[in-house]
Amino acid sequence: MARKRIATELEVLTKDPLGDCSPTLVNGEMFHWQVSIHGPPGSPYEGGLFFLNITFPADYPFKPPRVHFTTLILHPNISSSGSICLDILDARWTPALTISKVLVSICSLLAEPYPDDALVVELADLYRSDRAQFDRTARDWTNKYARFV
Repeated sequence: MARKRIATELEVLTKDPLGDCSPTLVNGEMFHWQVSIHGPPGSPYEGGLFFLNITFPADYPFKPPRVHFTTLILHPNISSSGSICLDILDARWTPALTISKVLVSICSLLAEPYPDDALVVELADLYRSDRAQFDRTARDWTNKYARFV
């Protein structure tokens, strides 16, 4: 069941791409994807190209995929190891969710961080107290680590 569901989701994303998200299979393996995401316009990530690694469990969609950034990014909801603090990848996952909905949520998180549920408390504090400095620093990281497009 998992393979069929994943293949269907890949087909949907390929035929009707989500704006600036592009999935590819890693080594032709249906259960392992790499997704590129362009930084949202108007955000400090604009112009950057970020990569995510997505691994689907054998019991997908009953268990959530594991998703993490492989591109370094300065963000209060994303750890230095690329872990993402997103409730639909954990406690709020349901089989009705799709990888498209996950990617839309990640793009939304890039456009507007959620400092109240931060993985990196110091960045959440900076985001709240000095948004301009946060944006400058995040933009510097984007220019340094994301493949600039």
